[in-house]
Amino acid sequence: MDLIKVRLQTQVGASGGGSFGVIKSIYANQGILGYYNGLSAAVIRQLTYSMVRFGVYDTLKHQLKAEDGTLPFYTTIGIGMVAGAAGGLAGNPADVINVRMQNDGALEPHLRRNYKHAIDGLVRITREDGMGALFNGFKPNLGRAVLITASQLCSYDLFKQHLVAPYFGETLTTHFLSSVLASLVATTLSSPFDVLKTRVMNSAAGSEVGQGMAGALTSILRNEGPRALFKGWTPAFLRLGPQTIVTFITLERLRSWYYSHYAQKHRVRFE
Repeated sequence: MDLIKVRLQTQVGASGGGSFGVIKSIYANQGILGYYNGLSAAVIRQLTYSMVRFGVYDTLKHQLKAEDGTLPFYTTIGIGMVAGAAGGLAGNPADVINVRMQNDGALEPHLRRNYKHAIDGLVRITREDGMGALFNGFKPNLGRAVLITASQLCSYDLFKQHLVAPYFGETLTTHFLSSVLASLVATTLSSPFDVLKTRVMNSAAGSEVGQGMAGALTSILRNEGPRALFKGWTPAFLRLGPQTIVTFITLERLRSWYYSHYAQKHRVRFE
């Protein structure tokens, strides 16, 4: 889903059949394995971006909440923004490699970068383009990370506490429904920045898009219109939805285990 989203976002003009057109094209030209281009970079991105943003968010939330366990919503939003910024910074190099590897199959053969894996991409980008290239698209990526973290984590907590939990309690159903609603909010709010960061990360040096977020935004609005800022929304949601559900359900189970076993045994105070 992430690969299909990137292919749609990098298409200039009409998106030629949408998601199904991209799916057919990948299968026809690269086969089943073509859907997993950039997998090594995607894994490294999650190990940097997601680990940092979840860790910072939970740590700050526990440190700043009142004695009764409450936390003002505006404080939660602020924590989410800080956590997103930290995650975006940590994950940007892997994100650049991920975007380039995922879009490689859509390029003409002489334009392909042909990174063997994420580490090869990291070494070659550093050698061929300089360290600075690992932070291409940093501004829109930071904007996306801030928005998606604040909206995803904060809306999850909000939906769970005030909309779902009063009816179902602290159950798997609560975690599932809250995750679905949070992913809808996060996908929609982050889509423009997601498109911009994909275009900039995939751009060639010297192009209008390669001049940064302002150049990419100007090019998209002039040549394709505002709707292009939501290209790839459907595969983005189909990717983020299941990922959010699995992430939060796993996280809730780990929290429950930690608080009921490790924290009590070692007298660690988080609540």
